[in-house]
Amino acid sequence: MDPQLLTYYEAIEKASADMLSAARDGNWDEVVKLEGACVLLISQLKHAAQEDEDAAQVSAAAAAAERNTAQTADAARKKARIMQRILINDAEIRHLAEPWLKDLNDTLAGRQRTLH
Repeated sequence: MDPQLLTYYEAIEKASADMLSAARDGNWDEVVKLEGACVLLISQLKHAAQEDEDAAQVSAAAAAAERNTAQTADAARKKARIMQRILINDAEIRHLAEPWLKDLNDTLAGRQRTLH
């Protein structure tokens, strides 16, 4: 795996952790802003991954040799850990957003919020 790709994954993980922190604070404007940053990073990652894949196809023998190195295996493990943390952050953000989204939906539907 190209080290640049791992850098993108790390940046996405950082943005997702920042989103979770903002969600815990109830700062939904910041969550939305950070989500936009994540979308941009993911787009850049896809583009870089495609370039990496195209380069690997040009030199398939070199890519095959690279895949067998311990460094590549370590990068794959690191990527998997990062992806797990991103998914955990995403799940918690969604859980925290449920009441906010319900209130937003009720407001948009013109329903009055009941205070107890």
